[in-house]
Amino acid sequence: LHVHQQSEARRAYRKKNGTPRTQYLQGLVTQFQNASSEESKERFVANLASFAFDPFNFTLLRQLNVLELFLDCITELNEKLVEFGVGGLCNASVDPANAAVVTQCSGIPLIIHCLSSPVRNTVNYALEALYYLCNASNKEEILKPEVVEVIKRYAAAGAVSVSFSNLAQAFIDKHVPEHQ
Repeated sequence: LHVHQQSEARRAYRKKNGTPRTQYLQGLVTQFQNASSEESKERFVANLASFAFDPFNFTLLRQLNVLELFLDCITELNEKLVEFGVGGLCNASVDPANAAVVTQCSGIPLIIHCLSSPVRNTVNYALEALYYLCNASNKEEILKPEVVEVIKRYAAAGAVSVSFSNLAQAFIDKHVPEHQ
């Protein structure tokens, strides 16, 4: 009976206040929005990106508009915000519902733009995000000749970066018909 009472109390608390995780993520979003320094923004978006890796958080990310926040970050001039933003999108895009939000919010061209970043992690995250995002409904947008050409160049760059090469080759193997 005691365990049952605790469980009921927990449910009542969550109904009134939300889960501790929801509150924590909402706090990170609010702190990001209110941050005055670039360094603080970087820290908050990096933290949110790490939460985007956990499937338990996928629904919360959509509810709290974190995916849109990541998309906003990748339009910034600050390379760290771009890196962490596209990293969060990469982590979250494994989930089809999150991928649909990214696509609906015109995120694909923004992620494609990240392929030309001077920051290696940004390029890796962009390649991986596109790998997860590419499907029958948006293939034409992603598999434009100029995008495929960039990805092929990364696939051929094994001596420069094995991670770029492997990710790019996996993308080609899965999404590029007959390696056009």
